[in-house]
Amino acid sequence: MSTFTQILYQVVFGSKDHLPFLTTENENILFGYIAGILKNKSCHSYIVGGASNHIHIITHLHPTVDLASTVKDIKLASHKMILENRNKFLRFPGWQVGYSAFTYHITAKDNLIRYVENQREHHRINSFKDELIQLLKEHSVDFKDEYLFI
Repeated sequence: MSTFTQILYQVVFGSKDHLPFLTTENENILFGYIAGILKNKSCHSYIVGGASNHIHIITHLHPTVDLASTVKDIKLASHKMILENRNKFLRFPGWQVGYSAFTYHITAKDNLIRYVENQREHHRINSFKDELIQLLKEHSVDFKDEYLFI
């Protein structure tokens, strides 16, 4: 029997101290780069986006790759790319430790894509911290507030 999977992930992580560094001028460079990393791992990125100080990735992973290694590779490679293009990412402080990831039924895909597309608008009202706490609560993930943004 072959391996068949359909696990839709939303992966979220931010910058150290949730400092803003993404701009309309540099975000597509970073989002495209992350999508390329996923493609090279035979994963499908439905959308990579974010706002100001954090990233959302809607993807499904190839059955031969694991989530933790994939996020680690994304953070390491994108950090290196940002440092090589420092003039475009002047305020990048590095990535926070850790990440959050949530799974969804495939029927949620279109809503998740719209959610990521509307991040700038969403964050005119809600902070990244509030958004992350809401996601954690919606998915019944236990957390301690003091560990959210280390």
